[in-house]
Amino acid sequence: MFDHSKRKNFLVRCFTSLERLIKVGLFDCSMCGQCIVRSTGLVCPMRCPKQMRNGPCGGSVNGKCEVDTKKACVWVRGYERGNRLGSGMSKKLDWIQPAVDWRLWGTSAWLNVAQKITDINGHPMRKGEEGDSTKA
Repeated sequence: MFDHSKRKNFLVRCFTSLERLIKVGLFDCSMCGQCIVRSTGLVCPMRCPKQMRNGPCGGSVNGKCEVDTKKACVWVRGYERGNRLGSGMSKKLDWIQPAVDWRLWGTSAWLNVAQKITDINGHPMRKGEEGDSTKA
């Protein structure tokens, strides 16, 4: 008979490809599966060569990355963009972000939210927890 798991996998791959197309173009997304761009000035922090999710490493000089001095530090970009966007965006940059769950790498952050693997802010959901774990 017809194997529904193959169809589901096809739909998941299509949806993930659509998310990648949109988010790479808008945020230079790295598809970590637990997107936190809502808290980082709409800049993907995983584009940092050191993959720092909680602020700059301290090695940036004049807003440039210490690993690749031709590129702007993603955290400097995040703070600048957060200040331009207003509405408390730069305040969210002070939030402590959870460590990356590498098992989610390459998966759809949107599907992970829908399946309650992560919340809308990219934080892991605990069993029985629902909603938005937004900090005060």
